[in-house]
Amino acid sequence: MKKTVLALLTVLTAATLAACGDSSPADTAENATAAQQTGRYADVNGVHMYYEVHGDAKGQPPLVLLHGALSGIDTDFGELIPVLSKDRQIIAVEQQAHGHTADVAGRKLRTDTMTDDTVALLGQLGVTQADVFGYSMGAGVALDIGLRHPNLVRKLVLLSGGLGPHAMHPGLVEDLGELQPEMLYGSPFHESYLKNAPRPEDFATLVSKIKDMDQNLPTVPNAAVAAMTIPALTIIGDSDIVTPEHAVEVFRLLGGGIMGDTPAGLPNSELAIVPGASHVTVMHRPELLAPMVTAFLTREIKSQM
Repeated sequence: MKKTVLALLTVLTAATLAACGDSSPADTAENATAAQQTGRYADVNGVHMYYEVHGDAKGQPPLVLLHGALSGIDTDFGELIPVLSKDRQIIAVEQQAHGHTADVAGRKLRTDTMTDDTVALLGQLGVTQADVFGYSMGAGVALDIGLRHPNLVRKLVLLSGGLGPHAMHPGLVEDLGELQPEMLYGSPFHESYLKNAPRPEDFATLVSKIKDMDQNLPTVPNAAVAAMTIPALTIIGDSDIVTPEHAVEVFRLLGGGIMGDTPAGLPNSELAIVPGASHVTVMHRPELLAPMVTAFLTREIKSQM
């Protein structure tokens, strides 16, 4: 089992390095300067939470970005923010123990607490309605926000997320229980943490809390998703940790999988599979992700009968 985890991490690290390989030092410096200009903190639920604001509202609700596990704004959304912020305001959030947000001793990482923190932050910012784009762990938080705070969310983008452990390929969650901090040394996840974290020595604590979270992932009832009226764009990479079958199942629960060339027309929700993309590399395909996300967010919502 340990060999499986090591092999997986080797692939993830190589894939991330390859995906980020086009970034030049000038790009990195420019992104760091932009983060310094936009980075802010808010105190919510005992968490000194870091967030960034990019772009102008332009009469549209803001787009909230929620990163994946072991990651942060720069690692997951660094290539998308410059594109998406051209047409709307972006609020990018870093959860407890991730990126610039310090850990809280004795407080576990759970989907519902991250939802509570994010909603509290948006409340402090005076946001009454937003579009929410979550990746991986962040997709779980985004969906939870939509289910528990439907009046706050106009549209959802769920990238590489699912409704529970069954969304992923068999054995993956169990294998990740063998994860050790040193397995990630030298990876972009580790390098980003060392650069941004208030206490870089807490990386082992983050890994431990992620392992605990992975072993306690919630399962979202199908009925709850089917009852949700918020339009959602479900996206996975064609070689993601989330299976294609599960993505289709979620799409059907959201009203998809119908014949669109009928009087009823297309559903409000959409499904996309990014070609040639793994769980890690799908975040580094802005030329595909940005247009599909923008088109979905700007598309008119049909009134439901």
